[in-house]
Amino acid sequence: MNAPQGPRPVVAIVDAYSTASHLAPLFRAQGFDCVHVQSLERPPAAFASSFRPDDFSATVVHTGDTARTLAALAPYAPVALLPGAEIGVELADVLSEALGLRTNGTTLSNARRDKFHMVETVKAAGVPAADQILATDLDALLDWYGDTGRTVVLKPVRSALNDGVSFCGTRDAVRASFEALVGAESALGLRNDAVVAQEYLVGAEYYVNTVSLDGEHYVCDVWKTQHLGVNGVRDLLGGSSLMVRRGPEQDLLTEYAFSVLDALGIRNGPAHTELKLTPEGPRLVETGARVCGAMLPVLTGAAIGESQLEWTVRAYTDPEAFEALRHTDYEVARHATCVNMVAPDGGKLLDYPKMAELRALESFHDVLLKVRPGEELSRTVNDITYPMLVHLLHEVEGVVVHDYMTARYLDGEGFYDVV
Repeated sequence: MNAPQGPRPVVAIVDAYSTASHLAPLFRAQGFDCVHVQSLERPPAAFASSFRPDDFSATVVHTGDTARTLAALAPYAPVALLPGAEIGVELADVLSEALGLRTNGTTLSNARRDKFHMVETVKAAGVPAADQILATDLDALLDWYGDTGRTVVLKPVRSALNDGVSFCGTRDAVRASFEALVGAESALGLRNDAVVAQEYLVGAEYYVNTVSLDGEHYVCDVWKTQHLGVNGVRDLLGGSSLMVRRGPEQDLLTEYAFSVLDALGIRNGPAHTELKLTPEGPRLVETGARVCGAMLPVLTGAAIGESQLEWTVRAYTDPEAFEALRHTDYEVARHATCVNMVAPDGGKLLDYPKMAELRALESFHDVLLKVRPGEELSRTVNDITYPMLVHLLHEVEGVVVHDYMTARYLDGEGFYDVV
């Protein structure tokens, strides 16, 4: 492997998949070459398909030997190293710390990936969070659940894309979910040896996307989500809408999110924090120490002129500009909503008969097709199985709301021609 020639400094990105696939071109535009670090010899297909090899001067494949990976990176002398997708967070912590670069360090690295440890770490820092249990034993889980018939959430300890998340309102449902999860393989190819069970948090769900530099946090965008009870899933994400920066909800959410970032040791780089605003105040769902997924920052950039992607690049390439600008609030020039279309059944997809009606919506901006005609369509039950994401954008908020409702109406049986 030959080191790149010329004076351009190098940034290393670990697992530049999904939305993080947009980072390398932005770094290159600022005069930085990029090297890709692949954390797994065989990345999960859900991530690998979005990789753009031409954006990188080289790829270093991590085989489990940190010293070997550091030696392979040494000729490039990276001036910054950061995670892309969720699966690269821990390796990025190890490498950036070892290289003496800006880092979140390894001390709390596990708390930034392990869903149970994450919430416990937040609570230990005095930040209110959900009641939960880490269950390897069904009897202990059922003792924690009790006989009240309350709703709880079960999910893998380490996963992504809402894989394996289930909502349970009875002891039988808790038992069935536990037995289905333990021993199974997650979407990231990891065996589930335990499950996290948490109280169900009542309230609307929000995203707070941030970028941090040396412990100072900037809010890039705040989103309010809409969920559906459909396809046997209690809370399937149906869409998300960009909020203006300031307001009673936003102020509560961002202050809480900053406390979560501090508790988890996220001092540098992007973070995507999912929260619920309950009657008792904000509560953490989970935080990812990486850019927001599902290409949502791309829509954000179209709505406000820049996004978490640009702020991430700014933090690592121009700290002075980051510091000068972090006291400013983003301004919504155009209102934005991402619509998650929900397939009611699976099969071979022949066509989307109502696609022309969808594209004719006044605020239609873009569609991200995940399943194309001729491919296999799955019944939508999690983030992996959405057939498409529709981006709506307009100067008038009411037009976006109208078109979101119309898209929801179009979605369903007649929207999919399936064998």
